[in-house]
Amino acid sequence: MSANNCAPAVARKKLGFLDRYLTLWIFMAMAIGVAIGYLIPSSSNFITSFSSGTTNIPLAIGLILMMYPPLAKVRYEKMGEVFRDTKVLTVSLVLNWIIGPLLMFFLAITFLRDYPEYMVGLILIGLARCIAMVVVWNELAEGNREYAAGLIALNSIFQVMLYSVFAYVFITVLPPYFGFKSLQVDITISEIAKSVGIYLGIPFAMGIISRYALIKMKGEEWFRDKFVPFISPITLIALLFTIVIMFSLKGNLIVQIPMDVVRISIPLIIYFSIMFSVSFFAGKYFGADYSRSTSIAFTATGNNFELAIAVAIGVFGINSGQAFAGVIGPLVEVPALIALVNLAFWFRKKYYTS
Repeated sequence: MSANNCAPAVARKKLGFLDRYLTLWIFMAMAIGVAIGYLIPSSSNFITSFSSGTTNIPLAIGLILMMYPPLAKVRYEKMGEVFRDTKVLTVSLVLNWIIGPLLMFFLAITFLRDYPEYMVGLILIGLARCIAMVVVWNELAEGNREYAAGLIALNSIFQVMLYSVFAYVFITVLPPYFGFKSLQVDITISEIAKSVGIYLGIPFAMGIISRYALIKMKGEEWFRDKFVPFISPITLIALLFTIVIMFSLKGNLIVQIPMDVVRISIPLIIYFSIMFSVSFFAGKYFGADYSRSTSIAFTATGNNFELAIAVAIGVFGINSGQAFAGVIGPLVEVPALIALVNLAFWFRKKYYTS
């Protein structure tokens, strides 16, 4: 992919069988997950039994495998360009750590004011900036891998430093000003660091080590032409596996209380739509090309649902409304961001082609 990434949409690489019908596979995975959770209620307990603390092992494996191929393709020697572009970097940080949390907070208190547990669950999602699945959406939309990796790494550092502080401000300090009860959320920096280390540190390390070790042993041409095509399908297979796991965890409740799913979904869909559009055009306004605007948009739009769910379960319990809202988050995010991948290509065709 060229640096300016301004080739017409028709020039997109020829898609393989799995990629070509990706949306269909995702909806099938969602349906299978819901069916498993509804028809086999004990499946949720079975899946959660494979947990260590707040980390669900099957889900962690799926996410790590999903992120590994895109992170192995990153040209890490080019990542310095990300941090030299201070204007674009500042835009991304403002979008992620000011606009995103505030937008989700106001959507939550507007749409879920009569459902305080769901409201808090949604706020927790808004505070958890994406460090995992954004890699996949950026890859599918042909965003800049190096920019995505750099912004994700930066988000992970800010997440470790700020999540507990933001949780205190947005859950304990701000709600009383809008007529809601103040809640206490106790989440330590070490717990957040553990989550970031598992979901980001492991696949990052795998990607860096395999890239440089294999290039040294076999050469860059072999790595690019043989190894990368071999590992690329792992991302989508692991994505489908992860979706089945996520949907099966709450499949029973999704069928039993569908209107609650709709209530939680509405502010989330509005959030994803606004954040993506604002972030994409903010990047474009400050001179980013298509690939960088896309990376900025997806890193600002996605959320770290693994952390949000872990916090909701740890603080409020696995059967709480907060935890239910946390699980609904990625269930809405998956189809919403698939739609945004297509929107990104439409933006490229409209605004980045001559």
